Amino acid sequence: MSKFNITDTVNTFSELGKHLAAPNAQLMDIIETERQYNAWFTPESVLTAVKATGDMLNKADLEKWLDKYDLTKGGNKKVGLVLAGNIPLVGFHDVLCVLVTGNHALIKASSQDARLIKYVLNKLVEIDNSYADSFSFVERLENFDAIIATGSNNTSRYFEYYFGKVPNIIRKNRNSIALLSGDESGEELAALGHDIFDYYGLGCRNVSKLLVPDGYVFNFFFESIEHFAPIIHHHKYNNNYDYNKSIYLVNRDEHLDNGFLLLKQDARLTSPLSCLHYETYTDVQSAQKQLQEQTDNLQCIVTTVPLKTQNQVVNFGQSQHPQLWDYADGVDTMEFLSQLS
Repeated sequence: MSKFNITDTVNTFSELGKHLAAPNAQLMDIIETERQYNAWFTPESVLTAVKATGDMLNKADLEKWLDKYDLTKGGNKKVGLVLAGNIPLVGFHDVLCVLVTGNHALIKASSQDARLIKYVLNKLVEIDNSYADSFSFVERLENFDAIIATGSNNTSRYFEYYFGKVPNIIRKNRNSIALLSGDESGEELAALGHDIFDYYGLGCRNVSKLLVPDGYVFNFFFESIEHFAPIIHHHKYNNNYDYNKSIYLVNRDEHLDNGFLLLKQDARLTSPLSCLHYETYTDVQSAQKQLQEQTDNLQCIVTTVPLKTQNQVVNFGQSQHPQLWDYADGVDTMEFLSQLS
């Protein structure tokens, strides 16, 4: 790739964004058939992810984002990327960061999400051929100068063992949480449904737990998310729902059930698929203390309550619509890449 030019970079990636925001027939064919390779990747989920990526790549935000960094130095490093595959195109932001910093992306794509990322990068090369030699898809990572690897708490130990000797970003499990005041409107709670159910709750930005005020009654919450009921018709989601419901019943665990979501009071941040944990709080200060204790395990907090926190705070319905500067785990990927020497 030629020397960094912010205008060219913005124009190229905003053009890619327009293509993703309004998919053509070829892309729609991939969107429609992804479920043949990954049952969770329904056309609705894949289209949501593709359009969200397209919306993220708008000219104004690209300019604002790239203007923060000195990208005239460095580059030309081989950066190994171990991409996750839990939701469609989840690894694209890491690839984007490597490319705009003038480095070469060695991409170990997830078997769960290999076709989409290849299509997007091929489209990028169609738009601007200078990126043709800026990435490679590999089965095995070797000869790299740095690593960005996304996985679970278990795989992170292996990542640290194998990749610990080079500059690295190694990501572990994280979850997201919603803090309710009890004064939310039906529209806000309906939007919260997207934070819970989009991508079937498989993403680290999906809400897995609620913090609610003492005495909170869930009737209005359940009424507001009723339009998400068709999620139960997805066979894998339904299997999880039936299994977790039977476990709760056999163990006589107190829980709430609206026919497609199980709600259980539980201190744990991570909840099983089709389930949502909740805890209560007495006042905002105590809620903030609970959140503070989970800082390193939280990807984002969904709320309209004013908070002092290191974690990213987003409005209802926005957890799965990150902006370019909303970095996973709060680690500035661009700063990391631009400092490689």
